[in-house]
Amino acid sequence: MDIIFDTFCKVIEAYRSSDSKIVLALSGGLDSRVMLHCLSRYQGLARYQTQNPTAKVMAVHVNHGLSQNAALWTTQCQQWCEASSIVFCVEHAHLDINSKQSLEAQARDARYELLAKHLQNGDLLLTAQHADDQLETLLLALKRGSGPRGLAGMGASSAFQDSLLVRPFLSLRREQLHDYAVEHQLQWVEDESNQDTKFDRNFLRHAVVPQLSKRWPEIQKNALRSAELCFEQEQLLDELLQHQYQQALNPDNSLSMQRLSAVSEAIRHRLIRQWFKQHNHPMPSRKQLILLFNEVIGAGADANPKLVIGDRTVRRFQNSIHLVKEIEPPQEWQSVLKSNQILDLPHQLGSVVLGNHSDLGLGVRAANADEKAWVQFNPSGLSAHPAGRVGSRKLKKLFQEYQIPPWKRSLIPILMYNDKVVAVGDLFVCRDFTGSSHRFYWKKK
Repeated sequence: MDIIFDTFCKVIEAYRSSDSKIVLALSGGLDSRVMLHCLSRYQGLARYQTQNPTAKVMAVHVNHGLSQNAALWTTQCQQWCEASSIVFCVEHAHLDINSKQSLEAQARDARYELLAKHLQNGDLLLTAQHADDQLETLLLALKRGSGPRGLAGMGASSAFQDSLLVRPFLSLRREQLHDYAVEHQLQWVEDESNQDTKFDRNFLRHAVVPQLSKRWPEIQKNALRSAELCFEQEQLLDELLQHQYQQALNPDNSLSMQRLSAVSEAIRHRLIRQWFKQHNHPMPSRKQLILLFNEVIGAGADANPKLVIGDRTVRRFQNSIHLVKEIEPPQEWQSVLKSNQILDLPHQLGSVVLGNHSDLGLGVRAANADEKAWVQFNPSGLSAHPAGRVGSRKLKKLFQEYQIPPWKRSLIPILMYNDKVVAVGDLFVCRDFTGSSHRFYWKKK
């Protein structure tokens, strides 16, 4: 029996709908190379089964540029896909070697961000993790002192934006995949960094797991079962606390500090972890959860506390905590804004347009011949008089009145005519600049 291919087909058919596109994350290593071969066989099989519509498949290779062999790996992956009649695409990741985040974590985040570009609602993303990877993941979780969520490891499937990430090989061992590759005379690439045991996962793979497997041959199978049991318990807890979580969750996806303070520490920790899970961010540690309660939720009323967790910051505003991606305010940025021309804003803050061909945005009058229209972000020292209100106020005070969180106030585009504030983001137009001939529209990203 062809257990590798049979397992692959069984898993794919369990999750695939008739119009799902199948996208394989192809590194070129042994595991994904075997999956490419299985995908090619599956595609050929689908063509001749009347009950199974033709499968739409493609492979995406992410070149991280970390190895001198990266270009060669890309070429080999392309050749294998062409030989298999599978659409091939390459994406190039750009990593920051000076970042505080490890290169391994950067590469992982970049890889999934680039893969997501090729997925639409209902599509399947295939990755080639197997039972040995699952055991390594559980051992790493134990090393970190993780709870049930960490010990749940990887699931056979998990939500990935509007699509589904599927791991067809999760019940199979690395040895089985190797035997399949040899039997079918497959070639694959060897990433030299995989031999470097200074990385924890490589240390487990080369020095620990082989010894455990020798002593307990069923350990991968048992580890998979333990992960599944932990996952079931996690699902049960989420279901039991769903009502309390919805009560604590505000319409803007912040969490109510009042609700969090009214429950036990164990429930509070669980609700915050559900919050991080909803935002697809790594789980905070127990130490971080205690700091969050003591130093952010429990800080004085006049404080502006924050706690950095991974690449996000927990901020407090109006009796709620917010999960924020910090952006350096473009304080010095400014640009002329010509009529009916789209102006892209820095730091992925969207775009603005001042035009007369749209019903979107705020109604303003056109700039006079002696007025230069331009956009800036820095609100320091500026005052404005919103239409319909009495008197002029500093923008800082107006932001407070419009309930704009402090970390967003320097990220809102300000339309200026010469040295006068005309409109602020999508909040208001100033009294002396209202009109119907033009619209100032901020399209947020």
